[in-house]
Amino acid sequence: MKTALLTAAAFLAFTPAAFAEMVNYKADLKASSEVPANDSKGTGALTATYDTASKKLTYSVTYKDLTGPATAAHFHGPAAAGVNAGVAVPVKEMVPSPLKGEATLTDEQAKQLSDGQMYFNIHTAANKGGEIRGQVTK
Repeated sequence: MKTALLTAAAFLAFTPAAFAEMVNYKADLKASSEVPANDSKGTGALTATYDTASKKLTYSVTYKDLTGPATAAHFHGPAAAGVNAGVAVPVKEMVPSPLKGEATLTDEQAKQLSDGQMYFNIHTAANKGGEIRGQVTK
């Protein structure tokens, strides 16, 4: 009887992990996706993984050919492509490419991410509103 109870308790303790899912996301960052678009030659790419159990978003962003040093970067939402929105998840430390970081999302932010309602952009002094941008998709 004790063995059965211990087995059942162990199973229940590890069951939530079975429902965890790692979801991959990406974004192609370009000046023509900014609103309004600009004529920067800058490009970039975001790859990210979202852990549905811990609600942790881990991301890496590479970029090149900006008009100057990156001054800020953010995930914005909720917004469809072509629509601007407020900052949802800031990048905490601006460093030269690649940018790497993680953030714990709220349930609302996780839904926006899953629904394709977030974009990522990088700002420069010449393009304060954003120099390159990409919609974050699965």
